[in-house]
Amino acid sequence: MDKVGIGIIGCGNISGAYLTAMASFPILDIRGVADLNRELAEAKAAEFNIPAKTVEELFADPKVEIIVNLTIPKAHVAVALQALDAGKHTYSEKPLGINFAEGKKLAEAAKARNLRIGAAPDTFLGGGHQTARALIDQGVIGQPVGGTATFMCPGHERWHPNPAFYYEVGGGPMLDMGPYYITDLVNLLGPVSQVAGFATTPRAERLITSEPRNGERIPVHVPTHVTGVMAFANGAVVQIAMSFDVAGHKHVPLEVYGTEGTLIVPDPNKFGGPVEYLKKGGPFEDQPVTAPYADGNYRSLGVADMAHAIRSNRPHRANGDLALHVLEVMEAFHTAAATGRTVAITTATERPAPLSDSIVDGRLAK
Repeated sequence: MDKVGIGIIGCGNISGAYLTAMASFPILDIRGVADLNRELAEAKAAEFNIPAKTVEELFADPKVEIIVNLTIPKAHVAVALQALDAGKHTYSEKPLGINFAEGKKLAEAAKARNLRIGAAPDTFLGGGHQTARALIDQGVIGQPVGGTATFMCPGHERWHPNPAFYYEVGGGPMLDMGPYYITDLVNLLGPVSQVAGFATTPRAERLITSEPRNGERIPVHVPTHVTGVMAFANGAVVQIAMSFDVAGHKHVPLEVYGTEGTLIVPDPNKFGGPVEYLKKGGPFEDQPVTAPYADGNYRSLGVADMAHAIRSNRPHRANGDLALHVLEVMEAFHTAAATGRTVAITTATERPAPLSDSIVDGRLAK
């Protein structure tokens, strides 16, 4: 197999999940990890038995073809642009950028250099979500009518070791968790055409209760409760609520409604989970999950698919057009809330091709 060299920039909380999952994909050749905090990079390198390098060394390595950008959101575009300037494809953690303007700048830069960009989330490629996608494509729910997307929690300062960035510009529940839900909905239903929304910020600061910063108070610079409606190009209308201010609730993460039935879709932050289908007039019934990647945490599946796509000269699924579209939709909720108007979405994106075959063993998913 002609492996694809990977350089990872950013060794924070999410990097362990990426490095663990990357070992499952033979096409990925991890050339090194880098972080502005050299000690952090060296610790991660020692944990996974890979080289610790500087950012400059990764950019200069001719065998590195994809830079996987796991920095904090406000650094995503700056690091990705440096990667493009170094002649590398780039794949970023979500979101693609902290606003649509900088995301568009990145997309244009990649196009001008004939390089690829990709972005998390890739959970929509998981077996649970691909099974739900197949059921919709088979027409079991009839014409899609609507749905609900719900993520509501008390806030990440309860568990994250360094949660301040969640409350800075580029953070908040919509840009942090919205990518999972909106990306999966685009996978299921296609692109969004219009957005209406409201947003509130109930608290000006948050108390950290996790270690090592337990007891520290951090300021809040973004809305922490965002709710609204997405109108999709296919006619479906989906309600969404993203919050860091809710103690608890009983809503399931994702439901999709059609004229002939309803689907309960797994948590978009996970690759697997139960898929339930209710045929009009009948009860909810579990559906067999037939697609791969439903039995674990495969973060970096999008990177592996991108690597295979480079080798076989086909589009990759967690691509820049999809990520830019989702970023515009998320920003539109804040714009709608600030202006009191419905916001038209200017970008268009194709539904990513379904993923029905495993690429763990090197078979190319078409």
